[in-house]
Amino acid sequence: MATANPNAVPSSGVIHIRVRRTANFTVLANRLIQRSGSAVTVGVAAYIFSLPDGAPVTIKRLRAHFDEGEILIARALRELEAEGWLERRIQRTPEGRVVTRTYVYDAPGITTKSMPSPPSMPPLDPAQEPAPVTPAATAAPSHPEASSILRSIAQHDRRLELSPKDVASLAPAVTAWLSEGANLATITETLTMALPEGRLHSPAGLLAHRLKSTQVPKAPVPRPKPDPFQDCPKCFRPFRAPEPGKCRDCREREAA
Repeated sequence: MATANPNAVPSSGVIHIRVRRTANFTVLANRLIQRSGSAVTVGVAAYIFSLPDGAPVTIKRLRAHFDEGEILIARALRELEAEGWLERRIQRTPEGRVVTRTYVYDAPGITTKSMPSPPSMPPLDPAQEPAPVTPAATAAPSHPEASSILRSIAQHDRRLELSPKDVASLAPAVTAWLSEGANLATITETLTMALPEGRLHSPAGLLAHRLKSTQVPKAPVPRPKPDPFQDCPKCFRPFRAPEPGKCRDCREREAA
C-alpha cells in the first residue's frame, strides 16, 4: 500500500520555507495571528509582543511606527484589551509618579477558578497545566511587576535566562525591593553587574543570593523642577514663581 510522502510539495496554497531561529524572533499564538477582523489589530499586537519590557506603547509611539492613524491604532488597542491580550493599568511608581503600564499576555485566560480573573495576574506558561483546586484553596500572591523585571534581565545577559518556576520563586524578593524604593533600572543594574565569567551554574541561585545579601538599591530622588519664569506686570522684570503675579520688589514697594 502506498504511503503519503510528508515532504511532498502541495499543489497550491501556502508553502513554508522555514529557517530555525535561536535569537531575534517572537512566538505568537495562532489564535492571535489568525483572528478574523482588522489586519491592523494583528499587526499592532505582533509589534507590541516583539518589544522588550519597558518599551513605550502609547498611541503616539505606535503612530510613529505605523502608517495608520490614531483612530485605527486606538481601535486595535481596544480590541486587544477586550480579548485579553493586553491590559493597561494606571499605577504609581516608587518615586510617586503616576504612569500607565501595559501588560501583555501571550496566553490570556489560562487560570484556575480560584485565581483572580485575568488580566489581574500574569499569564501561566502555555505548557503549564492548571493545578486542581479545592474550594478551600487560597490563590497565590501575584507579583506582575517583579516577574516582568526578572524576565527582562536576560536581555542584559543571556546567561540569566530564568524558567517560569525561577521567576515565581524570586518575584517576592524583587517585590520587597520595589516596596523599599528600588525601581526597574536600579534592580536590573544590581542583579547584572560584575557577573562571573563563563557559564553560570545556577542563574536563579546567583540572583537569589544577591537579592538576599545586597542592600536595597534605592532609586535616585528626582530634583524638583524650578518654578517657571513670570513677567512682572508692573516693572516687566522676569522672575521665578509658580503662578503669574508681581515680583517681590514691586510687592514690597506697594506694601511700604
